[in-house]
Amino acid sequence: MTLAMDRDASLDGFVLEDIITGVHASGYGQVGDGRTFSFHLERLWLVVEVYRPRLRGLVPSNDDIVAMATRKLTDIDLTDERSMTAAVRDAVAGARPVARNGR
Repeated sequence: MTLAMDRDASLDGFVLEDIITGVHASGYGQVGDGRTFSFHLERLWLVVEVYRPRLRGLVPSNDDIVAMATRKLTDIDLTDERSMTAAVRDAVAGARPVARNGR
């Protein structure tokens, strides 16, 4: 696990607060507009979930997810923090809104 030493947001507001690399890679961070995100691996995919601003609780629920992105792991070096960070940044930027039924 790596905790970000410098938590200042980059120019686009992307901050990766925690990252675990390897076959069980996961982590979380913030987007510049007040939303948070998390990522994890599912089988052969990197899965990124972006949550709505001002979450009610400490742990987001499925209702808090406002956008998602998936990316194949074939082009990501899971052992390299820089590669994982770049893949997560790209996935967050390309996340698509989640459709909600009945809202």
